[in-house]
Amino acid sequence: MKNILITGGAGFIGSNLALKLIEKGHTVTVLDNLSKQIHGENPQETSPLYKSIKDKVIFIEGTVTSRSDWEKALQNQNVVVHFAAETGTGQSMYCIEKYTEVNIQGTAIMLDILANNENSVEKIVIASSRSIYGEGKYKHPKLGIVYPTHRNENDMLAGNFELTFSDKEELELLATDEDSKIHPSSVYGITKQNQEQMIMTVCPTIGIAPVGFRYQNVYGPGQSLSNPYTGILSIFSTQIRNNNPIQIFEDGKETRDFVFIDDVVAATILGIEKEEANGHVFNVGTGVATDVLEVANSLIKAYEIEVPVTVTGRFRLGDIRHNFADLTKIKERLGFEPKVYFKEGIQKFSAWVLQQEIQEDKLSKSLEEMKKKGLLK
Repeated sequence: MKNILITGGAGFIGSNLALKLIEKGHTVTVLDNLSKQIHGENPQETSPLYKSIKDKVIFIEGTVTSRSDWEKALQNQNVVVHFAAETGTGQSMYCIEKYTEVNIQGTAIMLDILANNENSVEKIVIASSRSIYGEGKYKHPKLGIVYPTHRNENDMLAGNFELTFSDKEELELLATDEDSKIHPSSVYGITKQNQEQMIMTVCPTIGIAPVGFRYQNVYGPGQSLSNPYTGILSIFSTQIRNNNPIQIFEDGKETRDFVFIDDVVAATILGIEKEEANGHVFNVGTGVATDVLEVANSLIKAYEIEVPVTVTGRFRLGDIRHNFADLTKIKERLGFEPKVYFKEGIQKFSAWVLQQEIQEDKLSKSLEEMKKKGLLK
């Protein structure tokens, strides 16, 4: 059994992982700052995520930007699962210093300590992201595999949201594999790319096994319903339960790969426990692309609350059009297979949401922030 440190371990993925690792007999330490954006006011009293792990883990309230907090948390650890991060593509485009400080500098401090001090760490698992790919992988009818650059603002203002290549030929969307081009289109994506590359580069030089997981869009019971910056399932759910209309960006046909929390935890544990994971990065998703209109309509049906759905044609700079995971590598090397696909997952998620208090719909405030910054068109 291992001593395992989870940074951000009071968050959505971290808390679920912590409980499963404890169930398997591991000893878990959590380093978390209990961010109000995620946990709300008075988090130690009111946060369901924090309360789910309270008294079950060794809890350190602290931040990854503090060297002393890292030094305390790293003592006697065998494995580090580094989840702590500022998340959200839109917010990252104007909270640039905050995102780079937490995501990049926080990771740098950890690696600096491990490179220069005696420690017992054998493995680091880094939470990377599908956002490092930017736009996904495509097949051009003449050129073969291509990776289109970020979409042009003038094209999107004219209502042309699909990706094109220089000759305007129609492209076929493909699953994105781990060898695909890395070209993030947001500050968040850049910071996740940097985190992953630092871990995969430094760890082998100091005798620590690195593992990277490029998670797709993670959802499920327990995720924050009050944070308007991440997770369209949460955002749409809060809008529907407040009987507020849903406004869809672009034409509603943009797609994401939605992966259920239980599958994400299972994949992460394989990375912790299997030596075959060492030195590798893996996609974690379902391998299925689901469009935003389907998400909205599925939630309306699940909650049995009819609200208007408007396709607005508006868009956020930094958003991508399509991306879904090629799971060949994680299936072959780790034996991972997703067990919960979108139709079943949405039922489990919505059943949990209906047991929660209705949260304030804060989306309009976050959109107004983006509009002021020139990022919402």
